[in-house]
Amino acid sequence: MSQSPERPPLTGPLTVGFDVGGTNMRAGVVDARGRIVARREMATPHTESGLTGAMTSMVQDLRSEYDIEAVGAAVAAFLDPDCEVVRFAPHLAWRDDEPVKAELEQALGLPVRLEHDANSAAWGEYRFGAARDAQTWVFFAVGTGIGATLMHGGEIYRGSFGTAPEFGHLTVVPGGRVCSCGKQGCLERYASGTALVDTALEVAGRGGFRKSGLYRKVVDKRAVGHDVMEAARAGDPLGLATVDHFARWLGHGMSIVADVLDPALIVLGGGVSADADLFLDTARETLARTIVGAGYRPVAEVVCAELGPDAGMIGVADLARELA
Repeated sequence: MSQSPERPPLTGPLTVGFDVGGTNMRAGVVDARGRIVARREMATPHTESGLTGAMTSMVQDLRSEYDIEAVGAAVAAFLDPDCEVVRFAPHLAWRDDEPVKAELEQALGLPVRLEHDANSAAWGEYRFGAARDAQTWVFFAVGTGIGATLMHGGEIYRGSFGTAPEFGHLTVVPGGRVCSCGKQGCLERYASGTALVDTALEVAGRGGFRKSGLYRKVVDKRAVGHDVMEAARAGDPLGLATVDHFARWLGHGMSIVADVLDPALIVLGGGVSADADLFLDTARETLARTIVGAGYRPVAEVVCAELGPDAGMIGVADLARELA
């Protein structure tokens, strides 16, 4: 009878990484090799005290089994440059310069590293995934919106006030679709999971797609982004046309970033990247065709993230390890 191979020994120090989303909150114990060795998940509370209490409870549960030395929290929020204060989190209870780092440290009795969710995922990819050893590179987290990170020389670039870079809110269509940020024509209104439905509705309105299986769901406003991707994968003409528009807008957005920052590598993460085989070639072609000096300069390599939805937990846990 064959024996299962022994699990490689854990390498420490062990830290906990939180991915604090608007709906669910996940936590993982992560070792120094970026391996998640234990997980917990629960619905995200909708009050400040509830968030702190729930995170404390999850950490206490994990500490009953593992020697935890620090905690990291990846949040979708505007943070101060020192990553100590949540200035605004649209889908969380923290508001108005909440000193979240200090509050969590007091509640947990452990060092805490607070970080933006896109930066956390990018750091995970840099340390253990698709961006290992990259020098100047950018991360596009394409999901409901577009999160983004710029890294150079192993450092996360934050800008003067901690909000850089907002690639998703580059204006690509002046006077275009209204964005929740208050602007119009932002990239994420044309190249995100949410944008897929709006684009499908626009394309359907041009005619010629009434025989499409996706058509009725779109015009009745029952479709979500995943429906569009599924239709495209099945060869539905409306789905294919919509994804083609999406790919070209994404490539155009990447070309703007490439013109300004000249990265060697662009990593695509986020939920939409799971369907990258449907759009990545067109996005790459659009990037190469629309950058300044097209045909006469190197073009950034564009690849998919490797760590999937665990990237944020792994990345922020690794950042927290610096505090252990």
